[in-house]
Amino acid sequence: MTASTEQAVLVERRGRVMVITLNRPDAMNAINGALSHGLLNAVQELDADDSLTAGVITGNGRGFCSGMDLKAFSRGEDIGPLTTFIRSGCSKPLIAAIEGFAIAGGCEVALTCDLLVASKGAKIGIREVKVGLFAAAGGVFRLPSRVGYAKAMEMALTGEPITAETAFDCGMLSELTEKGGALDAAIALAERIAENAPLAVAASKTLVRAAAQGIDEESLWKMQIPLQQKVFASDDAKEGPRAFAEKREPNWTGK
Repeated sequence: MTASTEQAVLVERRGRVMVITLNRPDAMNAINGALSHGLLNAVQELDADDSLTAGVITGNGRGFCSGMDLKAFSRGEDIGPLTTFIRSGCSKPLIAAIEGFAIAGGCEVALTCDLLVASKGAKIGIREVKVGLFAAAGGVFRLPSRVGYAKAMEMALTGEPITAETAFDCGMLSELTEKGGALDAAIALAERIAENAPLAVAASKTLVRAAAQGIDEESLWKMQIPLQQKVFASDDAKEGPRAFAEKREPNWTGK
């Protein structure tokens, strides 16, 4: 396991999966400058490496992430890289593994991920209205597609979190685990994704997200053209059928 930016973020490679750990347990993984920079650096490393297919983001200690570190914010620490990550995301699939809590900015980090896995009893929410703010890092407009209009509006206006059980019932989670089981389940899910061709996985992610954002079908057909050209002309598109014919596991290169 290697450290990124003052140990605030740890990176570990497990085959074709990168595990990114938010590592400020004493501060409940609150977002300061070091964590902000470290998270963006880790995701950029994931995106740039053809040997990796998917990533898992988790938190060290009692929870996933408690949101902005208000003390760091008051000191003027630069958390701009976090906004860059939340707005641009990652071309490869990201899975959030949530234990304990994903609150405020922590919820928004989780919402940047494509799939969420959480353990029973975990709290997920945007509580900014309780401190005179609102969830300006995507929370207020990303929640409706994850939990539905009514529940998203309730969460945004009351600032009260929902439990992982409610999140699962709303369709927000891919998997609900026993306490302590979120990371293992998220890695197992990422490994299932990583069995597939990386370019095909990334293209599929792009189109599913675009459709979920309400882009009309005609525009989706146009968006698909360059993705299809890239994927279908790739080495992996030749390797897949060859491996199938030879009755062996494919050797993906991401090229």
